[in-house]
Amino acid sequence: MQKADVIVLGAGMVGVSAALHLQARGRDVALVDRRGAGLETSFGNAGLIERSSIFPYLFPRDPKRLVKYALNLLPEAHYHVAALPSVAPWLMRYWRASSPERVAKSIAGRRPLIERSLIEHEALIQQAGAGRLIRYTGWIKLFRSDETLALGVADAEKLRAYDLHIDILDSKGVAAREPHLAKVAGAVHYLDTASVSDPGALAKAYADLFLARGGRFVSADALTLEQEPDGGWSVAGPEGRLAAPDAVLALGPWSDQIFRRYGYEMPFGFKRGYHMHYAPQPGATLNHPILDADNGYLLAPMDRGIRLTSGAEFATRDAPPTPVQIERCEPIARTLFPLGPALDRAPWKGARPCLPDMLPVLGPAPRHKGLWFDFGHAHHGLTLGPVTGRLLAEMMTGETPFTDPAPYRVDRF
Repeated sequence: MQKADVIVLGAGMVGVSAALHLQARGRDVALVDRRGAGLETSFGNAGLIERSSIFPYLFPRDPKRLVKYALNLLPEAHYHVAALPSVAPWLMRYWRASSPERVAKSIAGRRPLIERSLIEHEALIQQAGAGRLIRYTGWIKLFRSDETLALGVADAEKLRAYDLHIDILDSKGVAAREPHLAKVAGAVHYLDTASVSDPGALAKAYADLFLARGGRFVSADALTLEQEPDGGWSVAGPEGRLAAPDAVLALGPWSDQIFRRYGYEMPFGFKRGYHMHYAPQPGATLNHPILDADNGYLLAPMDRGIRLTSGAEFATRDAPPTPVQIERCEPIARTLFPLGPALDRAPWKGARPCLPDMLPVLGPAPRHKGLWFDFGHAHHGLTLGPVTGRLLAEMMTGETPFTDPAPYRVDRF
């Protein structure tokens, strides 16, 4: 049987980052994935290292909007009717967690992670030689009407208390920064956020750094994880079983397939999302990631082209794709920016693993020595992977954690 100190299950941004931080603390780490680094959820996102996202994405509480959501009328959200029996209980937990008093608790838990997110990325980016992938342009939240602009500005003003840098733009200010956009009422430009021109390539660059430093990548099915008689953990690799005293569960939306096996129940849900790439029309450029807040989609300049990302779809994780949000948003996006032909044969689909409080699960499994959890990063797996990797590695190696890990404990529900 092959040996390691730690087996990390999952080679997305979260798992690769945890592997790097454990390796930096002297652990012999084996990174296990059935495919490769950054090819699942980490591949398909808006590419934001969201330093300004102190406030979590909340379940809407406006009755008028709730009626429209229930009728599947708004492009930023969509649900499968057939999935309601399984997703409705989670949605109810999400709605309860979005109450003002509970949101304050979530913000307190998010803040130390968000505030160090870009710092931890920058350290890894420098070590991995991946500087070409990062841009310090911030992101722009556009509003089509004076009414929605006023609401967006009010939300932005609340964030100034967290020492964030924010510009409020009128229509001329937007045109100065994005001359090829159609006229809008105004925007909020969040300046502290960095963006990535290829999220999958960044995860792969981190994985290459891990390998260059002596780490092992094992192409294997993480679902073969078993607890050994001596209390350690093993997986079935291509050359026999690989065993270690510690195993880290970082499988994103597939994490429930293991934690439920060992008797852990938590309100684990999914927000599916889609993206498509488009060429810009000749002469047109997009300088920043742009969120059309009134219509629930985002345009981001990527190496491949302009990536259009959808809002949230509530469905079972493995249900067939239904990219109706892309179909609805593409014509709207074309009225905002001169998109050219589509560059993908079909929309990409992925699933964001979410807990109702929009905080990750991070720390030891209470009843299984050596089993550690690092999943549930919701909309911010790319943003938070390196910082939660550091926090987990500190806990696993006996260091003093840089922040109190209690808000992310496994048994908080």
